[in-house]
Amino acid sequence: MSTVAVPSGQQRRTAELEDRISRAPETFRVMTGDRPTGPLHLGHYFGTLHNRVRLQDAGVDVFVIIADYQVLTDRDVADRLTAHMEGLLLDYLAAGIDPARATVFNHSAVPALNQLLLPFLSLVSVAELNRNPTVKDEIAHSRQSSVSGLMFTYPVHQAADILFCKGNLVPVGQDQLPHLEVTRTVARRFNERYGEVFPEPDALLSAAPLLLGTDGTKMSKSRGNAVALRADADETARLIRGARTDAERHITYDPENRPGVASLVLLAALCQDRDPHAVAEEIGAGGAAALKRTVTEAVNARMEPIRARRAAYAQDLGYVRSVLRAGNERANEIASATLAEVREAMGAVI
Repeated sequence: MSTVAVPSGQQRRTAELEDRISRAPETFRVMTGDRPTGPLHLGHYFGTLHNRVRLQDAGVDVFVIIADYQVLTDRDVADRLTAHMEGLLLDYLAAGIDPARATVFNHSAVPALNQLLLPFLSLVSVAELNRNPTVKDEIAHSRQSSVSGLMFTYPVHQAADILFCKGNLVPVGQDQLPHLEVTRTVARRFNERYGEVFPEPDALLSAAPLLLGTDGTKMSKSRGNAVALRADADETARLIRGARTDAERHITYDPENRPGVASLVLLAALCQDRDPHAVAEEIGAGGAAALKRTVTEAVNARMEPIRARRAAYAQDLGYVRSVLRAGNERANEIASATLAEVREAMGAVI
């Protein structure tokens, strides 16, 4: 469970932004989202969902995109897309996303957003896209034999996602900073060439720790190593029982040398709002069995109200779909206005 060094300047900037959010949340518009490729899991909850709800509750205008077009960046077809989109909506609502205070929408329903991709592509060189380390990593882990143009231009499409609503704050992990830098570059170059239209969005670095999957690698929807938010108590217990630990009986919190054990300790601590060192000390000589029992109880206690809300929303899919329709309507109004402003700035209005 390695950590990535974050530039001190970026840490200071994030601290400044958090202070400004606490004083004037209404001055921020957050843009974030997910690809509908499968159920969200505990890594998503503690890594992103929890933070989105925090910002929403603080009074920030939060936009959440269901990036259905971007499913095609690393796969040939978008399997079970409608079911996955509904699943994401259920996870969002269950986790606390409030449609009265947040806008949830999907790519393919907002044509004006996607039309911004064309002028934005003219502002970025092929060499710059080729150097993007996040794209390189995604290509390396792609299941396709060749790289599609959509994957290659993914950072610019993401710029359209952020800038269509003039988002000025993007919660990201360290690995997503290169993507956001493309967005800042696009905004800056557009403004320099055509006049001031877009903000240069700031990165709000997430303090969320990395949770490993049950196999000791990164928790992922595609690897089958995650505990989904929709998992019931029995399935959760089964998955945690099978999680990788090590041969040392005494439980300690040592992310560097005992990543599997540390990730489980951390998961219990996050669920209980406790310090992981205290959790490890409490388990002590109880070994892996006691650790997994503690984690299972903590996860099930934390997820019980979320599961209950999800089950209730699943009984009213008409309402769930209406949330997306309303979000799409607002996103379309904003995207159309932004596109009109872009066309006027470019002199493309007759």
